[in-house]
Amino acid sequence: MSTSRVKRAFKYRFYPSDAQAAELSRTFGCVRKVYNMALAARIEAWTRQERVNYNATSAMLTAWKKTEELAYLNEVSSVPLQQTLRHRQLAFTSFFGKRAKYPRFKSRKKSRKSAEYTTSGFRFRDGRLTLAKMSEPLDIRWSRPLPEGVSPSTVTVSQDAAGRWFVSMLGEDASVKPLPATDTAVGIDVGLDHLLTLSTGEKIANPRHERRDRNRLAKAQRTLARKEKGSANRAKARLKVAKVHARITDRRRDHLHKLTTRLVCENQTLVIEDLTVRNMVKNRSLARAISDAAWSEFRSMLEYKAAWYGREVIAVDRWFPSSKLCSACGTLADKMPLSVRTWTCACGTTHDRDVNAAKNLLAAGRAVAACGAGVRPQRSSPGGQSAMKQEVSRREP
Repeated sequence: MSTSRVKRAFKYRFYPSDAQAAELSRTFGCVRKVYNMALAARIEAWTRQERVNYNATSAMLTAWKKTEELAYLNEVSSVPLQQTLRHRQLAFTSFFGKRAKYPRFKSRKKSRKSAEYTTSGFRFRDGRLTLAKMSEPLDIRWSRPLPEGVSPSTVTVSQDAAGRWFVSMLGEDASVKPLPATDTAVGIDVGLDHLLTLSTGEKIANPRHERRDRNRLAKAQRTLARKEKGSANRAKARLKVAKVHARITDRRRDHLHKLTTRLVCENQTLVIEDLTVRNMVKNRSLARAISDAAWSEFRSMLEYKAAWYGREVIAVDRWFPSSKLCSACGTLADKMPLSVRTWTCACGTTHDRDVNAAKNLLAAGRAVAACGAGVRPQRSSPGGQSAMKQEVSRREP
């Protein structure tokens, strides 16, 4: 891996002046308008069996700016408008590559407010960032310094539902280097009672961030429900709800970042289970707890940090019976209800359910690393016992 090609985004909060906030709000609106018009043009052209690529929409944008109705598009920087056309093109590329759903129109109330600037749309000198169409630099809170030698190639400005402003600077970070190779490996079993259980026997508690603020969130939501739609008081109440959600999200993300960084630094190989979280959250009794645990976000962080630092993440087949398989002798139990947290195998070994699962995941991951083969569900035990298909969800609330 070439360290010079590792790109990292550094996100900071900033506090715009009234003029800057107004300019950025106009830019967000124009970006949304251009994206929706380009998407509509693509859909309309498709009915005529015609293709509309980025070059075609870029020409349309030039024509739109010359009309009296859309002349206000000239009031904001052209860079974010061009970038949103590229984003629309990328959305269709991802759709046809079966990596995303069909692109949808952006909503004024629900869609993320953001604008992306390339190098021609901003100036970054001596730690001061100035965007196009602005005379003063942004008042950024540098919670951490940019690594030495990092020069932003792309800047994304956004405003979240809680009204907070953020700037994300993307650049190549030469300080990201592969860590010294080790021979340590760990199996990781995710859960709800404990967020993670490691094959070493360590159990990491589940912070349950959403549960901790559930009463505060419920109170804010009840207040919001009583406000008249379209009123100023409803807007204030909605902002309070958004702030509670932001508090929960920030705490969850911070905890996952610290946890995944530690695991990647300590282990050369990390073995996890290939869970389909989007299907598991369909279980209404567990959906809230599963969403709060953020297993998908945990896996995403683990994978990109492993790629940065020269580590390996192995995902084991979701049907692999890690809970029912004895990690000592390999015997497969017929049944393993969720209520069973410890069990004793016929060989005399007493297992903690989650620790045993983590050990089995580690063994399966080592088999993948050794032979390169995929891990398939074990259908029978060494003694010839028939095995039931592993339960879709073996988590406890």
